Amino acid sequence: MAKERTEAPVGAPSRWLPLLLAMAMFVLVVDTTIMNVSISAVAEDLGSSVSSVQSAIALEALVSAAFILINSKLGDLMGRKRAYIIGLIAYAIGAVAMTLAQSVTAIIVFWAIIGGLGASLLLPAMQSLIHGNFEGAARAKVYALVGASMAIAAAIGPLIGGVITTFWSWRINFALEAVIIVVVLIGARLVRDVAYTGDRSVDGVGALLSVVGMGGVVLGILVWQEGGEAVLALIGVGAVALFGFARWLVKRKRDGKPFLLDPGLFALPHFRIGISQQMLQQIALGGSMIVIPIFLQLALEYNALEAGLAIAPLSLSMFLVALVAGKRAGRRRPAVLVRSGFALALLGMILVIPVVPRAEASQGAWVLLVPLLIAGSGLGLLVSQLNNYTLAPIEEVRASEAAGVNSAGGNFGLSFGLAVAGGIMLATLSFSFTALTNASTVIPEDQKLTVAVALQDNAEIVSDTQLAAVVDEQPPAVQEEILAINDQARALSLQVAMLVPVLACLLGLVNAFRMVRLPDIEPSSSMEGLDFG
Repeated sequence: MAKERTEAPVGAPSRWLPLLLAMAMFVLVVDTTIMNVSISAVAEDLGSSVSSVQSAIALEALVSAAFILINSKLGDLMGRKRAYIIGLIAYAIGAVAMTLAQSVTAIIVFWAIIGGLGASLLLPAMQSLIHGNFEGAARAKVYALVGASMAIAAAIGPLIGGVITTFWSWRINFALEAVIIVVVLIGARLVRDVAYTGDRSVDGVGALLSVVGMGGVVLGILVWQEGGEAVLALIGVGAVALFGFARWLVKRKRDGKPFLLDPGLFALPHFRIGISQQMLQQIALGGSMIVIPIFLQLALEYNALEAGLAIAPLSLSMFLVALVAGKRAGRRRPAVLVRSGFALALLGMILVIPVVPRAEASQGAWVLLVPLLIAGSGLGLLVSQLNNYTLAPIEEVRASEAAGVNSAGGNFGLSFGLAVAGGIMLATLSFSFTALTNASTVIPEDQKLTVAVALQDNAEIVSDTQLAAVVDEQPPAVQEEILAINDQARALSLQVAMLVPVLACLLGLVNAFRMVRLPDIEPSSSMEGLDFG
């Protein structure tokens, strides 16, 4: 059977290569954060609705999640370096389209679909190239640097995007993004390709099941986040397809036929537990990064830039700790660092809960500083270790499909954390409004239903100042009571929603004790002689 032939790696990788790979990951993350803070400006400039732009963002997430497994295999077939370059070019097309777009249709076609396909091709190819270009402690440092670039993109993306959109144009954000991609593409000559020597047959049924499975689950989560219908049906279809995908892979391997993904990967305890930890880390990050900014903008009436600055301690501490921990790779067991990371993240997330009323009352976001620094430091330790830990036992022939699963798990965790934490926050607001209004002794009985409906329809998306304008026709005592109910329900909703990242960190900490009991693995291109039982 024909095998892919590439030049054998010669000599040490360029010292600039880790930086270029980190820049590629930075672009992937900052692209979405910039789009999020530019929604209103994009809609106004194109004469469209906010919901249309939000739909484009959801479609991009859906496409990248649905095709990530099949595109990891496609990257093997076309060559991993080639897949890396094509993924970057597709992302550049999306950035240029955003710079020049005159309609939402152009954004949907070029940014959401082409860009989403580019992301699903780029992520596994990049992880495979890191796996093949570096070894041992050097590999761990590069994974940590790339993880740190994700954190800094999450931190400064909203800030830079907010400033440029506010004072110049949202289009400049994407023009700068395209420039960065061009720089990374110029540096692609420093990347050494990694040969794929596995079966080059295509598993069409497996590819279809993977797209329907991942796409159905992620679409269901996105629809639930937007308050749409048929959520359970979509998630159910996705879950059934994923179950069928797993059974199909086992059967194909048993029959000795080509398969999209080797089910034997999940027999490796380090890979299996690494994937679960990656997912839990992303749930914690996604949950906190949606709930806290919403709270800051509603409770403290911060604008997007102020909210970004207030949450920067979480992202910046995550970046710095990941960078330091990556440089010191090998001095402590990765499993111990992961355990410490989840412990710190759990502590920080828990500390956010009791300080919320104080932040809302008078002290502002300053009371969140220490909890966010602690949580960010914990997440930084996780970012510095989990990619390398998960992919360390994987042989080169399975690197792309393992990287695809790793990326899919992380993307799913982030989507799940964002949607579930945000949904729980709004659901708690709605329930609390009704309960507190009905219990009020100030609001007249014949007005309670009207007030409860008004709160549910307006207070979920407006600040105190805006809400006061909505109820300005009520008597002063009733106005004060409504605003007090709003404050109380809002604080409670954040506290309840923060249980999502808290629970994710708690499960991760429990899992980490299992990690510590497993033997350490030296990253290797061969699995021979290793016992993972």
